[in-house]
Parts: sequence; structure tokens; C-alpha cells
Amino acid sequence: MKFIIIGYGAVSSAVLPLLIHELRSEMRSLKIIAPCVKCEQELDEGIHITWTDQALTKNNYKSALDDLDQESFLINLSVEVSSLDLISLCHEKKAMYLDTCIEPWAGHYTNCSVPPADRTNYSLRESMLALKRVLNGGPTAVIAHGANPGLVSHFAKQALLNIRQDLGTSQDKIPTTRQAWARLAWQLNIKTIHVAEHDTQIAGKPKTPGEFINTWSVDGFIGEGCQPSELGWGTHEQCLPDGGHFHAASDHKSIYLNRPGASVRVKTWTPAHGPCLGLLVTHNESLSLSDYLTYEDDSQGIYRPTVHYAYHPCNDAILSLHELSGNLWQPQPLKRVLRGDEITHGSDYLGVLLMGHDKNAYWYGSVLKNSTAQHLNPLSSATTLQVAAGVLAGVKWAIANPRRGLVEAEEMDFKFVLDVAQRYLGDMVGAYTDWTPSSKTKELFPSERTGVDTWQFASFLE
Repeated sequence: MKFIIIGYGAVSSAVLPLLIHELRSEMRSLKIIAPCVKCEQELDEGIHITWTDQALTKNNYKSALDDLDQESFLINLSVEVSSLDLISLCHEKKAMYLDTCIEPWAGHYTNCSVPPADRTNYSLRESMLALKRVLNGGPTAVIAHGANPGLVSHFAKQALLNIRQDLGTSQDKIPTTRQAWARLAWQLNIKTIHVAEHDTQIAGKPKTPGEFINTWSVDGFIGEGCQPSELGWGTHEQCLPDGGHFHAASDHKSIYLNRPGASVRVKTWTPAHGPCLGLLVTHNESLSLSDYLTYEDDSQGIYRPTVHYAYHPCNDAILSLHELSGNLWQPQPLKRVLRGDEITHGSDYLGVLLMGHDKNAYWYGSVLKNSTAQHLNPLSSATTLQVAAGVLAGVKWAIANPRRGLVEAEEMDFKFVLDVAQRYLGDMVGAYTDWTPSSKTKELFPSERTGVDTWQFASFLE
């Protein structure tokens, strides 16, 4: 099989050794296309890698990928290269495909002439679903499958099973259909799901003024942070937040806020240090997971949980965002993505927090120390290795299922994916908590509204 990787940043450098190690027997050739490409890794000399110094654009992507064929697997790890156009090309050439998010061409996220609603992930996803209907099958194209979006949707399925077992409820078989998973979430009374991530990694050299630091792609984080904040909208929600909008009068499955996601803070909980504030940055899983867990019952009507990202990035990234916001969202001139050997200590706690059930709230996910990540892959931070694990697992699932057309994470075999990914995820941790978003607020501000459902989205907004 011919592998082609687009983009060579922090995630690609984390993916590359895993791909070579796990898929050597199936790898006939490996080509990497990226601007100013420079490999600093010591890779196995048994694999020949072709490095192409080129930025893909709307005008040149077809000629740059003219060698695609039915023996090819295209892995898109770039930013500002259209996922829809690449998928259409792969379908035409009968090649398989994977990306870690649905990307538009450059400039879309910050184009002031484009209405906020059209710069959302909802809009991008609806375009992808429309393309899926048009293509109607064909070679497998795995959409938005890194750590999050990607692995977290599989974490959510495992978390549902863990809660069911711990509550001692009916031990039915593992659900195998979309409605069966949605019915389980409804039966457990899951009202809200946070993709709750707390990155505690510390850089050896701290941030300086005019510099944006992150443990994964700076450009990717700024791009999604400048998109409107958005979330899957649960059927238990009673009122829209200030600045909240439905995408259409007839479609209430998700909303967006007329604010950059990196400026919206929500209360959440992880095992890192307990309660914390996360950023409600838009992500594909907020929409796809909430949509997937929508249950339609003739007697009960429609059930759907609220789902959104709640991201506490590393401390230097938070400082970088403060500076970015203060500069009217104009990016800093300097960018630094932390490699594993530039981090002194810390971990990435990446999981899902399921709330509303009889045991209150349950977090399940990966706790990966940076030191563990370096041992597995010296250049990786904990964050980029978690993403790489999702990419690797998605690629292996696609190879095992080569004719599934366009698929999102929720449509894949979660056990298969977790079995592949877990050896790169550190400790898989499940933790219950009695925390709620108003646990202490009622004590500090007794005049606050009473009688409001604890799990209303308004209770989480900071």
C-alpha cells in the first residue's frame, strides 16, 4: 500500500514512527507533502520516504496528488487544506482517506465576509454529510479521527458500558446499532457530556511576549479557537444562552454562540486537579456524538444529550490565548509547539465526563504522562501522542474495512479502535465524582436562581 501524508507538524512527527512500526508489512512506499518539510527524526532506514516540499492549495492539490490510486491511503494531517476536496479526489481515484478534523481552505475561519453560522463546524459537517450521500459508499474515508475528535467518541461508548455495569442495571449485550447506543444513554439519564481535557504539561522554557506556545498545532488551535463556540444541544435544555443561535428554525440539534470559542469558559471536572475552567472550543465530536446519541421513541419523544468540549490547555497556551484575545485575535509573530524533550513534567488528562445519571458524574479517558510519551516516541508530547494513537487506530480500522465510504468515529467499532490505541494512551482511568457546576456557587451567592436543573447548560457557563 502507498501511504501519503499531507502536513508535517507536531502530529505528523508523532504519527510517523507509529505508522512505520505497526504497518511496515503493508507499506510499499511513504510520501510526505508539506511546505518547508524537514525531518528531525531517526527513522528506520528500511522504509524509503519521499519528502515533497510543497504547500497544497485549491489550484495545485490535484496535480500534487496525481499518483493517487486504489493502492493508496491518504492521511491528511495539515491545516487549511479542504477535507471535502481531498475526499472527493480520493473517491475518484479509489484511494482510502483519513483526517483529524474537517478542514476548509485557508482563510475560511477568519473571513469577516462569511457569516458566523457558515464558519461553524456544523456547517462544515453538514457539507460533509451531503457529500457522503452523494458518494454513497466507495473507499473508506475516516472523518475527524485523532484524539478529539476521534478517540473520545469511543471513550464515551466504553463509559456508558462502565456506568451500566456499576449501576447493576440490566446486563444486555453491547449495543451494535446507533439507536441501541442512544437508548442506553437515555436509560442511564445522561444529560450532559463534556469532552473534559486538562493539559498539565510544563515547558522548560516559558512563554515570552509575542509568542504562542502549545503542546500541539498552534495554527490548528488558533483556527478552531477563532471559530464560533458551538455544542450539541440536549433535549433537556430549557433556554438558549445569551448570544446563542440555532442553525435553522427546524433544526434544534446544535447551537452556536456568536463569540470565538477560545473566549467562552465553562466549569468542568477531570481527575487532574478536580474542578477547573475549560474553553468551549468547537469540535466535530460535539455535534457528531450528540447527533449519534439522539434516541427517538414513540412514547417518550426524542432524547439527546448536550455535548461539548471543555478544554483546559497547558498554562503557557492559556497565557498565549489571553495575549491573542487582547490583540483582537491577531496571531502572535512567534509560534512554538512543545516537543516532548522541551517539557519538564506533566500529563494530558483527556476524557469524557458523563453527567446526570444515578452516580452523578463519571470521567473516563486517557491519563498520559509526558515522560511516558517520550519513552514511546521521544519527540512526542503527551498530547500529540494521544492524537497519533487515534490516527493509527483509524488507519488500521480503515484497512480492515476498506469499502465503508465516509464514516465518523461513532460509526466505527469502538473496541477495535481502543484495542489499537490503548498501548499509546498511558493509563485508562475511570473516576466518579459528586461535583456539579453549582456545588460551591450556591454557598457563595445564595441569591442565585433556585430550582434550576443542575445540568442546564447555563449552570456551566462561567
